[in-house]
Amino acid sequence: MALRLGDIAPDFTAETTEGTINFHDWVGDGWALLFSHPKDFTPVCTTELGYLASQKAEFAKRNCKIIGLSVDSVDDHKKWSKDIEDVQGAAVTYPLIGDTDLKIAKLYDMLPAETHGTAQGRTPADNSTVRSVFVIGPDKKVKLMITYPMSTGRNFDEVLRVLDSCQLTAKHKVATPVNWQQGQDVILTPAVSDEEARRAFPEGWRSPKPYIRIVPQPK
Repeated sequence: MALRLGDIAPDFTAETTEGTINFHDWVGDGWALLFSHPKDFTPVCTTELGYLASQKAEFAKRNCKIIGLSVDSVDDHKKWSKDIEDVQGAAVTYPLIGDTDLKIAKLYDMLPAETHGTAQGRTPADNSTVRSVFVIGPDKKVKLMITYPMSTGRNFDEVLRVLDSCQLTAKHKVATPVNWQQGQDVILTPAVSDEEARRAFPEGWRSPKPYIRIVPQPK
């Protein structure tokens, strides 16, 4: 079954570079970033894992854990981690899931359910769709899904921006406009009446069209 925004993120138990985890228990009451890779020892993914390692503190500030997945063994992940630190100058200090039986890749609809066999003998091209980013909320629901082509490195600064937006809009009845950054003006949702808006924003709002009400970002 296809995975969609708002669905409960499939739970699983798996071996990682930091031991066995149950995913929902590991997420706990915070946020989580799950990102996947078609193969260990691949060039673009090496840069991605290293950059994300350097940004772990930024995600931690937002109460968001990081976990990676690749359709290779945990032992291979540990060997690859040494290369990542050499190339990017940042040690991978978040867990990497081993998915040699492709179970989680299929569970998250990154490979067809009818895919047979194991990771052995499969090339990065065979696993090209196992290159996705999922942001999962404290309610265990999927808040963001992005799948990238193998030739394009992922923009984790954009993922942070979306995480900021998701966390803000989970607390307030607002939406964030195009290219929004933390601290910039936001848009009131239709669920907020003008009367309610006046109480929350006594200085009023800008309204270039009747259906657009722009206000400062709530504190």
